[in-house]
Amino acid sequence: MTQASSHQDQSIPLSVEHYIARMPRLSTTMAKVVAICNNSETSANDLNRVISLDPVLTGQVLKLINSAYYGLRSEATSLTRAIIMLGVNTVKNIALSSVILKNTGQKHLSDKAFMDRFWAHSLNVGVTAKTLAAMNQIPIASREQFFVAGLLHDLGKIPLHAASPEAYGRLSEYDIAGQARICHDETTTFGIHHCTIGQIIADKWALGKKLSDSLAFHHDPDQADEKTRTIVSFVAIANIFSIAFKQNLSEGNFFEIQIPNGLLNQAGVHQLVFSDLKRIVSEEIEKAKIFLDIIQKG
Repeated sequence: MTQASSHQDQSIPLSVEHYIARMPRLSTTMAKVVAICNNSETSANDLNRVISLDPVLTGQVLKLINSAYYGLRSEATSLTRAIIMLGVNTVKNIALSSVILKNTGQKHLSDKAFMDRFWAHSLNVGVTAKTLAAMNQIPIASREQFFVAGLLHDLGKIPLHAASPEAYGRLSEYDIAGQARICHDETTTFGIHHCTIGQIIADKWALGKKLSDSLAFHHDPDQADEKTRTIVSFVAIANIFSIAFKQNLSEGNFFEIQIPNGLLNQAGVHQLVFSDLKRIVSEEIEKAKIFLDIIQKG
């Protein structure tokens, strides 16, 4: 199915529109953090100055940096030290994911089982996208952006589920067969699908082109801007891999049936990497759970 290229192509149900409208706007400080994280020219001093405006965010970023996820040999006791140890881009993406996850509005959702499935899948996609980036020699400074894009790719599902938990619960979004038709099923049920809503949320929070396209086009990377197509393609592959991984499909089935060659070629991902990917993702996923746990508990 070809996705809509713009949310203007689909009508938004009132219940979904109201939910998105109630999603909190970013505070002034958080908006500054997002803006500076989306600026490729951001300096270490700029990043330090803006994050330091919010002591809570500063503490959370340092807690994440010193978590087992990053495995630093010595503790980063200040943002300045953290930026030296991990680089500007990594710290930018840590701050960005902290800000966005705090504003997803998940606390208003009562369906814990849905949210547990949602974040388990999102975390798996984030870890897989970052691992694929490393295996394909994407520069270290850019890899964390692949993790964040994978972690947030399904944000558009939250308003749909909140609008009608019962109806959304009937959709099989986390198996291979269901995944192939999820956008169609969502549109049939709600008049709009999660990718379009993800784009609306990205626009509302000014998340930047790479994240916006990852949310909007991870089921159809061909629709992404040429400049963002690589990261969107990695998220698309990671999304399919994560679902197949959960279903314990054999690697042979996974290669031959689930990942279109055109998508692999577009991303420059060779099939041989998948022989190691399951093992690496299994190891990394436990560390990444700590990352998500710290953000959610604040």
